[in-house]
Amino acid sequence: MSKANPCLECGACCAHFRVSFYWGECQSAGGLVPDEQVIQVTHNRVAMLGTDAKPTRCVALAGEVGKVGIGCTMYAQRSSTCREFDASWEHGEHNPACDKARAAHGLPPLPEPVMTLLAS
Repeated sequence: MSKANPCLECGACCAHFRVSFYWGECQSAGGLVPDEQVIQVTHNRVAMLGTDAKPTRCVALAGEVGKVGIGCTMYAQRSSTCREFDASWEHGEHNPACDKARAAHGLPPLPEPVMTLLAS
């Protein structure tokens, strides 16, 4: 992947998928995620507000999907669900879920990086 992080010009996953995780990640349980940013969905799980119903859009997402400057207002406090979601090709692997979220917002899939061979 290039040095530029494609997530800084996307945000599609934050406006497409439910972001649910174990309640122990919330601040009241010693975690990082602010309690006021979540809603309980089961006995053990919470979801980021805005991702628990359609249309989906996480309350922590600021900016317009697919535009430069979009970002998470609580990036340092984001849940494991967000920390573990990789953009396609971020670590050299394709992520079909990334493609699905991007397609839902009319964005093309991220291109597979072209590897260049150095002449020895």
